[in-house]
Amino acid sequence: MVYEETTMRDRLKKSIECCLKELRILCHELSLEACTVDESMTILEIERDLRVKLELLTSKKNERLQELRVLQQKDQELCSDLCATPYYIPSGSVPSLKQLEELKEHIKARSEEKKERLHVFSSLREEIRLCFEEMGRQPENSLESEAICEDEDAFFLTLDNIKALKAIKQQLEFKKECLISTLNTIKERVQVLWHRLQVPQEEQDLYLKAAKCPINEDIKQWDKELVRLEELKKSNLKMVILKAREEIQIYWDKCCFSAEQRNAFAPYWSDDYTEDMLSQHDEEVVRIKLHYEKSKEMLDAVNKWETSWEKFLVLEKRASDPNRFSNRGGTLLKEEKERVKLQKLLKKLEEELKTRVEAWEAEQGCEFLLKGNRFMDYISSQWEVLKREKEREKQERTLKKDENSTPFKTPVKRPAGSCMQNTPSSKNRKLNGTNAIMSRTVSHNNVASASQTINVKTPLPTIKEEIAKKSNYEAIFNSTINENL
Repeated sequence: MVYEETTMRDRLKKSIECCLKELRILCHELSLEACTVDESMTILEIERDLRVKLELLTSKKNERLQELRVLQQKDQELCSDLCATPYYIPSGSVPSLKQLEELKEHIKARSEEKKERLHVFSSLREEIRLCFEEMGRQPENSLESEAICEDEDAFFLTLDNIKALKAIKQQLEFKKECLISTLNTIKERVQVLWHRLQVPQEEQDLYLKAAKCPINEDIKQWDKELVRLEELKKSNLKMVILKAREEIQIYWDKCCFSAEQRNAFAPYWSDDYTEDMLSQHDEEVVRIKLHYEKSKEMLDAVNKWETSWEKFLVLEKRASDPNRFSNRGGTLLKEEKERVKLQKLLKKLEEELKTRVEAWEAEQGCEFLLKGNRFMDYISSQWEVLKREKEREKQERTLKKDENSTPFKTPVKRPAGSCMQNTPSSKNRKLNGTNAIMSRTVSHNNVASASQTINVKTPLPTIKEEIAKKSNYEAIFNSTINENL
């Protein structure tokens, strides 16, 4: 019994030593604190307690290793798709809880990155495929083929591949824009020839309402029509040149060109209808269009000023009309308010235009001309013309008044002796003559005070006094009128 107990004790001690050794290793691998032995327990209890702890830690180690294998497999798949480096954990070691958590965060970040890259790839693929369809062309290399491939797994979502896809997309968009620009240029030339050759609208609609097709095919169709029209143009040079001149005239008017600027284009006035002249007209159309587009905003602002100026001139003319006072219903007051409002608006527009013209001239490096003059000089000349016109009208009214007015004539004074005759018939005759003179004088000068009727029975001295007074009044009245005029 002693031997058996001694043997069991030795075996337990050896087991305890082995368990402690393994526990120290496991605690180190699992980043745990070292296990301690409770001295108060018996050796049998110690051995059983250590064995339980060893089994528990071993199970925990296996669980971590299993979780690590699963996580590393996911990380490896993601990194293979993204061509990225997997999260590093030394092989053969047991990961700590912190390392496992970091590995999970790493996998989550890689998953989000793959999802984002996949979204970018899908968008780029659709745009590239759409560009190919719109242009009517096929992929020219393997990368373009992979870019439009339906199998997403066949394309590695690396940053370089994404960058290459973006470059392909930019190249295709540039080519597409070039094709669209070419197509629009051909269309514009065709439409210009349609207008100049007076092609029926039904034939134009065949091309304008044609079914949508790839750009390459569209270019071929419009180019074919252009060739046909060019041949037709050669046989109708005169008509085409005249249509080009109509177009040039329209843009000359839009750009407010002066006679000197228009005369500078000599082919416009020639009767030699040749292909060279047509080319010169086409170049002039392009030049004048470019000038109009470059100055369109300024010209729109100038047109606004011109429109307001025309309205202002109409109201100014009405304001100088002598018959304006015969209007009823407040029309005169309304027109005066509108005239004042337009005058303020014109000043405001002129200030704004002056600033814009200066900025435009600084940007374009040339003067902004309106009818051959600098804009502000043109505006000043318009105001000066209006001022001279008003002065001329004022002088005409003054001359007209002077022509219509008749100088005042003083009645002839009769001798005193002839008035003292006692003959009744002579007295009545003299009084009647004096009365006639007064009536003619008063009627001729429109003097209100002279319109009163003088009684023929008034004594002669009184009549003379009345005539003297009225003559004095008329002289004062005429001098006052002349001063006012």
